[in-house]
Amino acid sequence: MSKVGHSNSQDFPIEESALIQQAAETHHLTFSEITKLLADDACEELLCAAADAVRKQFVGDGVHLRGLIEFSNICRQDCMYCGLRRDNGKIERYRLTADDIVTLAEKAKGYGYRTVVLQSGEDAHFTAERLAEIVRRIHALDLAITLSVGERPREDYALWRAAGADRYLLRIETTNAELYERLDPGMSYENRVRCLRDLKDLGYEVGTGSLIGLPGQTVEMLARDILFYQEIDADMIGIGPLIPNGDTPLGKAAPGDWHLTRRMVALLRLLLPEANIPATTAMETMMPRGRELVLASGANVVMPNVTEGDYRRKYALYPGKICVADTPADCRACMGGRIAAMGRHVATDKGFRKHMKHS
Repeated sequence: MSKVGHSNSQDFPIEESALIQQAAETHHLTFSEITKLLADDACEELLCAAADAVRKQFVGDGVHLRGLIEFSNICRQDCMYCGLRRDNGKIERYRLTADDIVTLAEKAKGYGYRTVVLQSGEDAHFTAERLAEIVRRIHALDLAITLSVGERPREDYALWRAAGADRYLLRIETTNAELYERLDPGMSYENRVRCLRDLKDLGYEVGTGSLIGLPGQTVEMLARDILFYQEIDADMIGIGPLIPNGDTPLGKAAPGDWHLTRRMVALLRLLLPEANIPATTAMETMMPRGRELVLASGANVVMPNVTEGDYRRKYALYPGKICVADTPADCRACMGGRIAAMGRHVATDKGFRKHMKHS
C-alpha cells in the first residue's frame, strides 16, 4: 500500500487532467482513480481550480458562517490524537451552564450568525433532556442548530431532533475499522457508523469527515473514506490535518500533510458537489491564510468561534490553535472582511444543503 504524502510523478498531464474533468462533469470516480489523484501532488492546482468551479456552480459564492460554541472540554472517551481525551491530566477542564450556552447563542445571533454549532467532549453531565432543553431555548431564537457531542443512543438523537436540532457533526476520522479502533481505544467502528446512519434516518443533516495524517493511514484508506461519504450521502464533510498534541500518545507523530488535506477537500467537492464543506481552523493553524486557500479549493463554510474568554484556550484539541485570544466580534469582522476580499460574500441564509439534480 502506498504511503500518504507527495508523489514525485512527472507524468501529470493527460490522464489526471481527464480524470479531473470527468469528476467535475459526472461527480463519479472509481477507487483507483480517486487514489491516483490524491497521491499526485502535481495535479493539485488543476484539481483545486476544478473544485472551485464546481463549488460556484452548485453552492454559489456565499460562505456560510457557523458560530461555534465549545461548551465543555470534559470527555469520557480516550482518543489517542485528541487533547480532550479522558486520560489527559494536563488540560484545564471546564463546563458552561445552560444559561451561559444560550447567552452565547443570543450573542452569536447579534453578530449576524444564522447557525450555531454546540460542540463538546462526550460529557455525561449533559443528559439527553438537559441538552434538549438547551436546544429548545436556542431554537426559539430562530437559529439553525448543529450538535457535535459524540456517540449517543438513537433515542437521544431523536429527542434532540424533536427539540429543534437541525444538523449533527460526527467525524469518523477514518473508515478503516482496524485503524479506527486502534486510535480510539474502547470504541467500536461499527457503533460509529450506526450513529451516522441513525442520524441520517432521523432527518438530520449529517456531517462527518477525516483526520489526515493518522499514523498508518494510506491514500487508499482516504479514497475509501470518500466513497463512504458518497455512500451515506453526507451533507457536510470536515477535513483537517493531524496536528500532534504533546499531551497525547500521538504527541511525537508527524503532522498531517497540508497539501494532501487540500486535495482531499477538492476531490470531495467534485464528488459530492452539493455538500457543505468547511475550511477548518486546523488548515490555517498549519498555513497562513489557509482558510482562504481552502475556500478557493471547494470549501464554502467557516466556523468562527463565538465562545468567550479563557474557555477558547482551554478547548485545546491541538497546540497552536489560531485566534484563541480574539473576541467573537473580532472573529466575525475578520472573516467577513477576508471573505469579501476574495470576491465572495457572507451568506445570509441558514445554509441548509440545496439538493440539485445532477448526473
